Amino acid sequence: MKISIAQLNPVVGDISGNIGRIRETLCRCSMDFPDLVVFSELFLTGYPPRDLLERGWFLEQVKDGIEEVLELSRGYPDTGILFGAPTNPYPDETSHLCNSGLLARNGDLLFTQHKSLLPSYDVFDEERYFDHASSVDVVEFKGHLLGISVCEDAWSDPERSAGRHYSIDPLSVLAGRGATMLINISASPFHVGKEDLRFNIFRHHAARHKIPFLYVNQVGGNDELVFDGRSMYLDGGGDPVVLLPAFEECIHTIDTEDPSPWPVSRPMEETESIFRALVLGLRDYVRKCGFSSVTIGLSGGIDSAVVFCIAAAALGSENVVGVTMPGPYSSSGSIDDSKELAENLGAEIMEIPITTVYQSYLDSLAESLLQHDRVTVTMENIQARIRGNMLMALSNEYGHIVLSTGNKSENAVGYCTLYGDMSGGLAVISDVPKTVIYRLAEFINRNSVIIPKSVITKSPSAELRPDQKDLDSLPPYEILDGIIIEYVDKGRSPQEITAQGYDPATVEWVVKRVISNEYKRRQAPPGLKVTPRAFGSGRRMPIAARYNLF
Repeated sequence: MKISIAQLNPVVGDISGNIGRIRETLCRCSMDFPDLVVFSELFLTGYPPRDLLERGWFLEQVKDGIEEVLELSRGYPDTGILFGAPTNPYPDETSHLCNSGLLARNGDLLFTQHKSLLPSYDVFDEERYFDHASSVDVVEFKGHLLGISVCEDAWSDPERSAGRHYSIDPLSVLAGRGATMLINISASPFHVGKEDLRFNIFRHHAARHKIPFLYVNQVGGNDELVFDGRSMYLDGGGDPVVLLPAFEECIHTIDTEDPSPWPVSRPMEETESIFRALVLGLRDYVRKCGFSSVTIGLSGGIDSAVVFCIAAAALGSENVVGVTMPGPYSSSGSIDDSKELAENLGAEIMEIPITTVYQSYLDSLAESLLQHDRVTVTMENIQARIRGNMLMALSNEYGHIVLSTGNKSENAVGYCTLYGDMSGGLAVISDVPKTVIYRLAEFINRNSVIIPKSVITKSPSAELRPDQKDLDSLPPYEILDGIIIEYVDKGRSPQEITAQGYDPATVEWVVKRVISNEYKRRQAPPGLKVTPRAFGSGRRMPIAARYNLF
């Protein structure tokens, strides 16, 4: 059987646009005469549609969209179209909705398989919207028995390293019903380590059932989630026949009876995968939100430099504007480094000094603030908030979206200023630990020097007071990141972390700072998720709470 894999980037909510992508794909694939064209999970609506699924007008558009796809299939009478959409299995009861795979051919809906396993962990909340499938079955199609499943249905594997254990395994049920091919349509978001985990699970399914396995994943960025694609076809021994590229759209037709040779594809190196995920997530967030350009405050530090380079790679240097805003404690080196970075990328840079504005703040607040003989945190934050206001003014004036530049390490412990450097429409590296930021900088400079070497080698500093260094306020980043990974990503207790050899006082300081700064992160812009556990929609910790960890 000839199958066309459509690894595409749907837009959430854009039903007519997504149908247009189906139409274009069918036209493009027609010269290959495929028996079946397979699209990803909830392709009609894009994933995740979230509370759009609770709007009656939207569900009416979905129903009309399904009918439009059925009508479209009449133009390709010999080709089946498998696509994802929300459906109501009980039309007389409006409160029911399922996440479904629909098989259409020549104007008819041949088969519908609803999703059985509804994830409700991390960023997923499908039980909020969908009912579980009441049954799992195969469908006869062109001499094959297709076992169709939807995303999480293929993750019921007791051997996988981390996740949920379910009472049923839909793929085993399909194999038991005589499936001669397993097909999983998916919208599986990226995080570091996901590619290997996913591949090993699917290879295990194919090998233990001795049935070929086809996986079609969404690609693109939607809000904080980035989908990497990596669609694949495995033979009945679990060996890869086709493995599509990561982080890009791809349409590829295979003949399951006589597959063409496909180059061996190895997992992408971790730093490159993070960079490409951030580039794709930024590009889609900006464009899908209706923007075309971005502005970034350039401090002369490594975080803003990395974000600047990611933005240039995503949107083109001509659509990226850097702003250096020297204050009373800014070093000339930081200003020069920012200008050199912009020059290396061919991007615009503006210089807006803030010292006069900062002094005006101090003069206005002279009778309200306590008198000090040093620069206090209050005074530091005033500078950061002035810079945030400058960037937002430029956003208003020119239509740029502001990108904030805080990393995961600093956001975790609140080493950032609310309404200051946290201002923006997207937090590009908020899920990237500081130690990984340095790796990204080296990756960006792999072929030529883009980020000035002095930016990478200098001691990190916010430059908000004389001779300030990050290490005056924080543990060394290698230690800080290690504790954050254990506490935030892995959910370990302070006692468990200390048992790994970390200093108890340092662990206590970090954990207490993570807890006390939850209110700040709740007000931060959305951040692109690249680790297994990011701050944001997947981490739902209470703010006004008191719990005993020590």
